Amino acid sequence: MATNLETMVSAAIPQVVEAPAPKPERTEEQRAARDKAHQLRVARWRAIESAGGIPAWIESELRAKLLGGDPSKDPSAMSDREKGSYKDAKKAEAAERRSLKRQAWEAYRATHVVHLGVGVHWQDGKSNDRFDIERREDRLKSNDLTDFKTPEELAKAMGIDVPMLRWFAFHRDVDQGTHYRRWSIPKRSGGSRTIAAPKRGLKAVQRWALRNVAEKLPVHGSAHGFLTARSIVTNAQVHAGAEVVIKMDVKDFFPTIHWRRVRGLFRKAGLNESTATLLSMVCTEAPREIVQFRGRTLYVATGPRALPQGAPTSPAITNALCLRLDRRVAGLARALGFAYTRYADDLTFSWRKSADRSKAPVGALCASVKKILLAEGFVLHPDKTMIMRDGDRQRVTGLIINKAEGVPAARVPRETVRKLRAAIKNRELGRPGLEGETLAQIEGMAAFIHMCDPRKGQGFLDRIAALKAATESA
Repeated sequence: MATNLETMVSAAIPQVVEAPAPKPERTEEQRAARDKAHQLRVARWRAIESAGGIPAWIESELRAKLLGGDPSKDPSAMSDREKGSYKDAKKAEAAERRSLKRQAWEAYRATHVVHLGVGVHWQDGKSNDRFDIERREDRLKSNDLTDFKTPEELAKAMGIDVPMLRWFAFHRDVDQGTHYRRWSIPKRSGGSRTIAAPKRGLKAVQRWALRNVAEKLPVHGSAHGFLTARSIVTNAQVHAGAEVVIKMDVKDFFPTIHWRRVRGLFRKAGLNESTATLLSMVCTEAPREIVQFRGRTLYVATGPRALPQGAPTSPAITNALCLRLDRRVAGLARALGFAYTRYADDLTFSWRKSADRSKAPVGALCASVKKILLAEGFVLHPDKTMIMRDGDRQRVTGLIINKAEGVPAARVPRETVRKLRAAIKNRELGRPGLEGETLAQIEGMAAFIHMCDPRKGQGFLDRIAALKAATESA
């Protein structure tokens, strides 16, 4: 009698867990062994190319090992003993052929990307396609970018090999590891923001991409975030003393910029399809949830790959990708009599009275900006539009910009200065500070004030230097 077997087995319920402890890094001996094995595979692929391809290389290797057999012999004319030897030779040849095919595949993977995951188009051996922009080489030259013909050239420039590049760029919806460390920080407006910081190996690759690609792309003059010689101070100073200040916020700014948009940006800059695809995958990551399933820790993607907040490349990519957005919004603002700046996802507009403009067209501006954002693939946050008139407290990127005599145009709020003054005074009098407060934190606050008001900030920094000297001498 046949046993009645249950064909459907209920799966265990995945459980959300905290991030596990990081795995130990490779030792120097392990790294050296890996590098040696990789160099052997690369040398083997060069030999395969010289032989004219994998089939030709396999046949040459079999002949060198005297395993090819004699094709002129007819098995039907052999004796039983000869047939036995012939069969043994063919078995040895088949086993060696399988081994050589495996070695050739390993050599191919050492020098080719092969695949980047489900949903990611990839084709080895082709650097250009019909979607490349016209006069691509001229665009590369104008952006001072290098034209990498193959993934191997790109990996070499990054200081890694092709398998490592493939590992950093590969996408899996369900993975058993991650290249990022994640944590949450509270938002000033409520809720929390997830920070995804790349681990050391990926961070080094992203920093290369930042220096050699992202930072070379054109950026609009209205952008003030994460740029040399620009800051929250320069962003706020543009709007200082205005009669009307309007602040808008883009909803889910970084998660909106998925990897295909990043690839399009790189291709528009002149990079070929393969280089643009690899860089876009390296610079993006899917939001993930850590679950425990059947004794394994899994990192499950909960959305498409997008720019992570915490990667060194994300700010520069957003600035370059928002070039057309900034052009359109700046043109609109200029036509309506507004000044415009953007700091990451914060859009700020200011209006001043003039002979031909006595009333700020706030409604027209807000409606038009919303339409432009939608056309550019963004969404205006419905709850974060603020209209501040000169009778209100006008605050831009954390700084006060109301018109006042004898103070900087953009300055730190008065309550922040008072907190710093009290913290320094408590230290000077030997009193304990607030719970968790350190001298380094106090010094950072003083440096922040110095950035906006050098005279006042220098006075605080001098007092903190005296405190540090007294602490060291004690």
